Amino acid sequence: MLGYARVSTGEQDLEPQRRTLLAAGCTEIIGETASGADRGRPELARLLAGLRPGDTLVVVRIDRLARSLAQLLEVIGRLEARGVKFRSLGDPIDTAGPSGTLILQILGAVAEFERALIRERTMAGLAAARERGRVGGNPRLKARDPAALAHLAAARRAKRLAAASEGAEAWLPLVRKLRPETPWPALAAHINAGLAPGRKPFTPARLARFARMLAQERLLEPCVLQHAPATRRGRAGTARAVEVAAAYLRGRPDASLAELGAQLLRLGVRPPRGGAAWAASSLKALRDRAGRAGLLGPAVRP
Repeated sequence: MLGYARVSTGEQDLEPQRRTLLAAGCTEIIGETASGADRGRPELARLLAGLRPGDTLVVVRIDRLARSLAQLLEVIGRLEARGVKFRSLGDPIDTAGPSGTLILQILGAVAEFERALIRERTMAGLAAARERGRVGGNPRLKARDPAALAHLAAARRAKRLAAASEGAEAWLPLVRKLRPETPWPALAAHINAGLAPGRKPFTPARLARFARMLAQERLLEPCVLQHAPATRRGRAGTARAVEVAAAYLRGRPDASLAELGAQLLRLGVRPPRGGAAWAASSLKALRDRAGRAGLLGPAVRP
């Protein structure tokens, strides 16, 4: 049993929640000072990523975990998919028993009904506003107010962090274990092979972006972002790519970088760090190396 305690401001005290969770039998308690509306809570993300099948997440009240019914059901759904139970001490919710599961099903139906009502009222309100000649939008954002822009940027960052944290337990341990020795393309392929059905597969760029975000929030060690070390095989592959590129450019001195990349792929010469296509910067580096080595001849300008 692992407990999660949260207060909204530094003036509030976590200790009453800690005592209640300890009395309930929690062996570890994670505390955090953050707004409940903030979906990018780093301590909660770290706790959720470390939960294992058979664990039970315990809170004093459900509002300590989520501020909306939709958010609560989303988190509990993720926990149940991993075999983790949820218990709220101040509410009749304990997914280890049938009564708690029944209450969650009722709450889910209520949440769906609430969302339908909100959509209907929103559409009716927008239609009425348009009839009166009013156009929606935040006036402070339209005026490029710095405070409003900063608030919007923070909200977008929190949303991206929440997306990166969701399901991190499926890929974060592999990133810690295999980076930076394993290049991002190979690591993404390894992670995708173990994803649950229906989960969106990772591209190397998306995986690296998520890792960078978590590292900025100190949820991941910065060393994973270092470049993968070059291997002997990688150096040999680069040398062959330079030779093949030089041979092609000698016959086609006016070829573009895109044409050069397509020819390399047709000949089975892959990018040094994997991927489906050669980057323009890598192709330019090949051409420059061939020119410095004198492999292009006088007709080709590096």
